[in-house]
Amino acid sequence: MTIHTPSSIGRYASKFIDLTPEELTTFTAAFKEIKVKKRQFLVQPNFIAQHRYFILKGALRAYVVGEEGQDHTIQLAIEDWWISDYNSYMFRQPASMFVMAVEDSHLLQISFEDELQLKATSYKFETFFRILAERSVAFMQRRVITSLTQTAEQRYDTFVEKYPAMVNRFPQYVIASYLGMTTEFLSRIRNHKMKG
Repeated sequence: MTIHTPSSIGRYASKFIDLTPEELTTFTAAFKEIKVKKRQFLVQPNFIAQHRYFILKGALRAYVVGEEGQDHTIQLAIEDWWISDYNSYMFRQPASMFVMAVEDSHLLQISFEDELQLKATSYKFETFFRILAERSVAFMQRRVITSLTQTAEQRYDTFVEKYPAMVNRFPQYVIASYLGMTTEFLSRIRNHKMKG
């Protein structure tokens, strides 16, 4: 399957900003196409995240590892989603998360320097990245509220309802980790629903 990079990222950007053909060319030129294999790491703790990634095809997860060796999934991402360790990327600090491909994936990456250059070139590009940031903050806030106010079963129901495309793309232990429960508990919820 051929993926046409400029049209993919161009189509995505045009949902938020109106670009002239010249601006579209400038915008898409800042992105580099890469392919990563399943289980390949894009970001690792203690190294500065150099890029943010837009997913053309594939699935990735961002996670941290606790002191007991338990991993906690911070973000899941599939087609048309973005992923990175944003604290590291934006503030040029060592990363605290792993970002790993869960499937063989086809991505567009943009470096921090190229993003800054785009923002300096046009207010439209600055607006685009501001919208990404605002959407990300709103998403994370909803996620925190959900985790604080819903039962484990309600969190799973919300996840399935909002992100049905993700349910079969990620291993059960990853979804359990994302929803803040054990794999065994998630299995019980799923089995209960199948019987119900």
